[in-house]
This record gives sequence, C-alpha cells and structure tokens, in this order.
Amino acid sequence: MSISKDIANTIVDPASYADWDLSHNAFKELRKSAPLDVAEPDGFDPFWVVTKFDDIQAVERQNELFHNGDRSTVLTTIEADKRVRQMMGGSPHLVRSLVQMDNPDHMNYRRLSQSWFMPQNLRKLEERIREIAREFVDLMLSKGETCDFARDVAFLYPLRVVMEVIGVPQEDEPRMLKLTQELFGNSDTDVNRSGELGDTDDMLAMLNATVADFFAYFSAMTEDRRAKPREDLASIIANGQINGEPLGHLEAMSYYVIAATAGHDTTSATTASALWAMAEDPDQFAKVKDNPGLIGGLIEESIRWETPVKHFMRTATADTELAGKKIAKNDWLYLAYPSGNRDEDKFDDPYKFDVERSPNKHVAFG
Repeated sequence: MSISKDIANTIVDPASYADWDLSHNAFKELRKSAPLDVAEPDGFDPFWVVTKFDDIQAVERQNELFHNGDRSTVLTTIEADKRVRQMMGGSPHLVRSLVQMDNPDHMNYRRLSQSWFMPQNLRKLEERIREIAREFVDLMLSKGETCDFARDVAFLYPLRVVMEVIGVPQEDEPRMLKLTQELFGNSDTDVNRSGELGDTDDMLAMLNATVADFFAYFSAMTEDRRAKPREDLASIIANGQINGEPLGHLEAMSYYVIAATAGHDTTSATTASALWAMAEDPDQFAKVKDNPGLIGGLIEESIRWETPVKHFMRTATADTELAGKKIAKNDWLYLAYPSGNRDEDKFDDPYKFDVERSPNKHVAFG
C-alpha cells in the first residue's frame, strides 16, 4: 500500500507549502494513517515520506546509513535528475556544498570555517549586528504607522548581516537577494528568472544560469581575497585548504553559495512568519513585550512554527528497518520537517504558536 495520489501530489507541489492548511492537513493525515509509507507521484521516483519527529531524527543520526550525496538532496523529477547528471558528469548535484556531502568530506569542509564562527570571533561582529538592527528599527519608525515588514525588514536585515560576515559590499546586496530568490524559488513565477514556468530543460537552464551568476561573482571575490585577505568568511574560503590542497573550484563556489543564501533566506522566512503569528495572536506578542526574557523562546517557537527548510532527501546505503518498515538499499527518503514539527506525540497543542513552549526541540533545519 502506498500514499494516496492526492496527498503524494500535494507533497511534490511547491505551491502546497504556501497554503498551510493544505500542506499541514496532508501531513496530519499521514501521521495518523501512514506515518512512514511510499509516495509515487507521476514523474518522480518512488520515495518514503518520513513524517514523525522521532523517525526523522533516527534517519539524521545515522549518517553512514542514510547519505546526502548519493542522490539529489532535494525532491526532483526523474527527467530533471537525468538532465542534471548529464550536465554534471554523472553527479546529481548542480552544486557541492556541505548539504550534498557525506563524511569524511562533510566533516573536513565543515572544519574549514568552524573556527571562524567561534564565540571570540562572533563577538567582534556583535556591535555591528546591533548597529544594523538599530538601522532597521529606525527604518520602520520612519514609515509611520504601517510598513511592509517582510519586504522592508525581514528580507533585508538578515541579508545585510550575512553579507557582512561573508564580506559582500552593501551595494551588491540587491544582487545577492535576487539570486537567492531565483535559486530557491525557481518554480515560483514571482521570483524566478523568466517569470514563467517551462519544461524541464527551461527550468534547469534558469537554475543553471543563476548558479553561473553566483559562481562568476564569487570567482572574482576569490581572486581579490587571495591577493588581499581580510577578516571575513570569503577570505577563509578563498585561502582554505583540505588535506593540504586548495578547495576545488566547484566546492569553493558552492561553499560561498550556501553561506550567501541559506543563512538569510531561512531567517527572513522565520522572522516574517513570527510577526504574522503574533499579529494573529496578540496575547503572545504582549507576553514578549512584557517579558523580554521570552525572546529566546520566541525565536525557537518561530523556527518550529515556520520550519523554513521544508524537506531534505536521504538515500539508504544498505537494507535496513525504520519504524517497522523494511527500507531497501538505494531507497530515497523524504524528511518532512513541517510534519515533524507538528507531531502530536512530540509537541503539546502543536498548532498553537506558544512563546513559552518548553521543551521545544524542533527539527527545523534538518
């Protein structure tokens, strides 16, 4: 028995995630009737849908048994996978960042920038980050009684912070935002490169053009940082070595791309969603205003609530068993993070936004 075609089609349709009732109801039904089962939507290879919090964590904690890099780490059609492999010499990935790596590469590449993010280095950035925050508060005040918070603040404040960390100049921020939206919103006509949806080749051509623009920008930055290193993340990537050798071009460019996109896009989505949730439930907003000590709880609940990363895929490296189901070697698994973060067995009243929720151990970032 497999997941119903209607629910399978909901899972693979990006538009479903703009309709919270549609996507959350689909996952709620699966948690109840088929918490771990196979989806077979048209045009896709079959894949297991992992909906329960504990099962998602079980997959993620066994990184030798469930790999990132063997197949695409995001859901993709059979035809798109075929085209990407043709373009990339057999690899299923257009980029090769930490997200697409398994150990030992994942560990080695993670270590490359790990020391830069130690507390003593982040403290050097703290005052600048606070200064940027004050700039955006002043911007909101200048708008009068209303502002478009998502457009004017949620998109731009995290972007500026992340660009400061990397070393991207402020005048290039609009370019970085546009490329990020194209990369993550290739199937969204509001932000993709052509403003249209095309066939597989058209969609991949748009995506490849976006990746090429990223690579061109960061190739120039690499040359600059090798000639004139600074105290920024770009200099770490440009001059970094793995096992005594400089990073390969694909790996270096991919490192920039994941740093320049994932950090601010997820924060933007979470920040905008948090304000919307508190607008719908003013009591929660009042609690935080009256007690700033709840800000930490607000942050964690906002991340759980929005779950900005909707899924990642994993590939089984051997025959195994999960939640009583037999998983075969090379099976593809869809980790449904929004479902894990609404799991009734893990969270009390999971459909309520609660800044005082405790414990609040979510799976929002995989």
